[in-house]
Amino acid sequence: MLTGLLLIFCCYLPFQFALNPSAGVDLASSRVFILLLFFVWLMESLRRRTFFVKSSKLNFFLVSFLFFNLFSLVVSQNSGWSMRKLLFLFSVFPLYFVVADLIDTREKMERLVKYLVFGGFFVAIVGIFQFVLQFAIGLNGTHGFWANYISPLFLGENVTAAVLKNPSWLVNISGETYLRAIATFPDPHMFSFFLGMLLPLAFGLFLKLNRRIYLVVFFTVLLADLLTFSRGGYLGLFAGAMAAFFLLWHKLRKDYRLKIVILAISVGILLLIPGPLSERFFSSFDFQEGSNQGRIETWKKASEVIVSHPLIGVGIGNYPLEISATANYRDPIYAHSNYLDIAAETGLFSLILWLGFSVSLLLVFIVKSKDILFFCAALSVIIFSAHSLVETSLYSPVVLPLFLIIAGLSRLAQVDEKTI
Repeated sequence: MLTGLLLIFCCYLPFQFALNPSAGVDLASSRVFILLLFFVWLMESLRRRTFFVKSSKLNFFLVSFLFFNLFSLVVSQNSGWSMRKLLFLFSVFPLYFVVADLIDTREKMERLVKYLVFGGFFVAIVGIFQFVLQFAIGLNGTHGFWANYISPLFLGENVTAAVLKNPSWLVNISGETYLRAIATFPDPHMFSFFLGMLLPLAFGLFLKLNRRIYLVVFFTVLLADLLTFSRGGYLGLFAGAMAAFFLLWHKLRKDYRLKIVILAISVGILLLIPGPLSERFFSSFDFQEGSNQGRIETWKKASEVIVSHPLIGVGIGNYPLEISATANYRDPIYAHSNYLDIAAETGLFSLILWLGFSVSLLLVFIVKSKDILFFCAALSVIIFSAHSLVETSLYSPVVLPLFLIIAGLSRLAQVDEKTI
């Protein structure tokens, strides 16, 4: 039953409805689902006396990272903001332990990956439909429809109102304004994070099962990812492609290599065709471009905060107050980098622990990367880590759970193959 609930959650993750427990508060239903899973798993584990909390490097890094986030409360200017962020982290991170315990065979891992990938496939279709809709009913009509009827269902009224204050839904390319693909997400960047991590898994299922449906899924998810026009997403895909060729290539079976080469050529041709996609991609490397310069200035401010508060930061959730003393909780003030945000709010030790967790996770998957799904899980971690250089996703109720689900597969990767 528990494994079934977990699989349902994997498919439901990108479509979760927002809850409104009180005025002014929107709650992602995934958090409630995760806590339900966790407590049912905990009670069942205690009943069977099979409670899983084994010592490992990954568990050490993860628990220590959470401790440093909690410890940063002592320097917080606004403890209420800190508590909201802490409640989020402590309601989502248990998912890692649930997945690590329940997914104990490769057959279960394959099923879980299928549910994740098909959930991503369906939400990618929604994103493509939403992008194309603007050419049928106009940009303003599509924007208004999504803002008034679709986003409030999945984000909540308050989050939607906060998102609309920041024009991240729109992009201007060669004088033309487009509504970027966002689907059920608050902005195109989180949508791109989610799709980017799923792309290797979709292609891994195609290679492993040799079924064309997964190739269709892959290209659908890829198209939706490209239509987010997220340059951070493009960076993640580029990093994943480079890792596949230069770091992990020798671990692949020969029959997989030809298919990956054909795929890479196809994507390369797509990006070289003159148009909005290619222009947006190549603008990522233009440091004179306006938004790129703004991002660099944001990183400079975050670096100054880190230099001023290197040990335990300014307190989790309190970075906006360091930038603007009159900031509100929902103001989109952050460092535009997971790593800089972690260091600024909870200190360099916390950042080292997060990096230790990510690197250890990657190494676990690389060791077992002769299995194509572990190989693809390694690429998912690389894509997430590269995208994290330029965007903050640590508090996304969709992106963080997906990362933790993939991370939870690491326990299976560490089990001796004879016992699987």
